[in-house]
Amino acid sequence: MKHLRLLLNFYVHSSIHVALAVLAMTYVTLLELDLAVDWSLLFFVMFSTITGYNFVKYFGLAKFHHRSLANWLKIIQVFSLVCFLLMIWFALQLVPQVLVWVGIFGLVTFLYAVPFLPRHLFMDQKSNLRNIGGIKVYVIAVVWAGVTVLLPVLNQDARFDLSVWITALQRFILVILLMLPFEIRDLQYDSLRLATIPQKIGVKNTKIIGIVLAMVFLMFEFVKPNVTYKLILLTMVITIITVLFIVFSSQEREDYYSSFWVEGVPIIWLILHFVF
Repeated sequence: MKHLRLLLNFYVHSSIHVALAVLAMTYVTLLELDLAVDWSLLFFVMFSTITGYNFVKYFGLAKFHHRSLANWLKIIQVFSLVCFLLMIWFALQLVPQVLVWVGIFGLVTFLYAVPFLPRHLFMDQKSNLRNIGGIKVYVIAVVWAGVTVLLPVLNQDARFDLSVWITALQRFILVILLMLPFEIRDLQYDSLRLATIPQKIGVKNTKIIGIVLAMVFLMFEFVKPNVTYKLILLTMVITIITVLFIVFSSQEREDYYSSFWVEGVPIIWLILHFVF
């Protein structure tokens, strides 16, 4: 059991799980918009997610403790380097217009982790996008929506019709919903100046807002052109699962409630697509 626990810790903390979630959400886009499955894009999304997330999570640790890094962090560093090289390899197989947007999303990720703004204006003397009050969840949602919807459409030179934009908006809403259990969990640790949603309106109201947003997410499915009963059913199921995770979230939940189960919702979504 000890070894299994160590493997699970590595799987989660090295961002493999979240990378598979982003890959799954991208795959769902390909299925829902009737686009060809492009493994070069899917692998690029997976390896770039690992690279980006590990950079954001461990930049500060590596910067200030590089001579005394714990063994687990050294392993994650090496793993991230391998993923970065694989990301470059698969990026070279994408079309040029995709690479332009990859550069934009990559810049946002870089600024999310690296201080670049006047320190006296922001929280805890950290001046990156991650610490600007109230925008953290929206930055993440924009990047996820862009990567999982816009990149697949651009890479196949498909038309940006109403279905694409509705799908992108749904992804934006879904990522915000999936972030709420994290914000509730971290309520006791986050600086008040971060102005997270639970800090501003409380846990109960956060859950209410989550339920309302989930209903909006579901309703958008009904206004898509050429929507099918299968897609409506799958969207209903994933909405219910997401709402339940939000309703039962609390500050006392263990880390894996959010970092494994909640982040696994897109993976469940893809599995349901295959099952049905």
